[in-house]
Amino acid sequence: MHRLENTVQPYAWGSVTAIPELLGLPGSGVPQAELWVGAHPSAPSKVNGVSLEALIAGAPLATLGAETAQRYGPRLPFLLKVLAAARPLSLQAHPSLEQAQAGFAREEAAGVPRTAAHRNYKDPNHKPELICALTPFRALCGFRDVDDTLALLEGLHVEALAPFVDTLARAGLRALFERVMTVEPAARGALVKAVVEACARRPPERFAAECANAVSLEAEYPGDVGVIGALLLNLVDLAPGEALSLGAGNLHAYLEGTGVELMANSDNVLRGGLTPKHVDVPELLRVLDFGHGPVAKVAPQGRPEAVYPTPFPDFRLSRVEVGAPVTLPRLGPDLLLCVEGEVRASGLSLRRGEAAFAAFDDGPLELAGAGTVYRATVNR
Repeated sequence: MHRLENTVQPYAWGSVTAIPELLGLPGSGVPQAELWVGAHPSAPSKVNGVSLEALIAGAPLATLGAETAQRYGPRLPFLLKVLAAARPLSLQAHPSLEQAQAGFAREEAAGVPRTAAHRNYKDPNHKPELICALTPFRALCGFRDVDDTLALLEGLHVEALAPFVDTLARAGLRALFERVMTVEPAARGALVKAVVEACARRPPERFAAECANAVSLEAEYPGDVGVIGALLLNLVDLAPGEALSLGAGNLHAYLEGTGVELMANSDNVLRGGLTPKHVDVPELLRVLDFGHGPVAKVAPQGRPEAVYPTPFPDFRLSRVEVGAPVTLPRLGPDLLLCVEGEVRASGLSLRRGEAAFAAFDDGPLELAGAGTVYRATVNR
């Protein structure tokens, strides 16, 4: 069991208080968006000054176990984060494994530098993810039911939206989203302004929250067609302990709140707006899933280890409320993050905000003390 030294990412959308409070540190007044726990190449956690990435690469069988090392190579296949959003993140989706492999190979062959701002595929891996709320958490996730979206857009009574409503009714979500994303730049500002003014002035009764969110997004990103794109998505509120599972092609954006996020170890993001960063509309359309309907929240199952079920083999997230001593079988390498109290993990004391790595060959995981830990491992 190894105590980890972890990196905080100071992205502009981050909270200035949430992560410092978790770590028991005074705030600096600078946004602190994500606490990274894992072996991501750009910001690996450290063990006594040595990167976890190097530690695993030096002894993959012992640290990962034969099955994990054979499947993923000498690397940790997942990354654990604490995400603390005070402002909205970009509207985005992630590719499937096959799409990522093909896109990465295509950009490598074209000689696009991996650090280029317009590069879509930084690596050949997919990036499914799970977000579990630590505080009340708001997100956009997946396309809303088409009939409901028709009701919302028609209910705004915006003349300039009429052709878009017609496109949705005749040709479906893909055609509508493509039309929104390809509005001429000179016309975008006026269209977004008209929609947002209608949202503020006379929101359809069932969609008051969605309209209020559009007004807030436009204040952050004036004239961005992502504001209209956001009106096509499910607005989801998570209570602490609830989670969302996001597979390939799911268009989403985290809006506000603090949560534990677990994902496959990848940097592949296709953006659809609400960002000054590169947006590649044709590639985004290629990876998007245009399935639609309500979002199913993920509830933890079991005790004392409550597992958040997902179909992704790369990772599994669970929450353990430790009171009486608990012994958990090993599935692979483990990352542990304490979010409340003080827990002893195989003899190593972890306080709130502290994290540890347990190699596969360490044997069963022994937990004692009084507190709450999140456990990230592979999904068998």
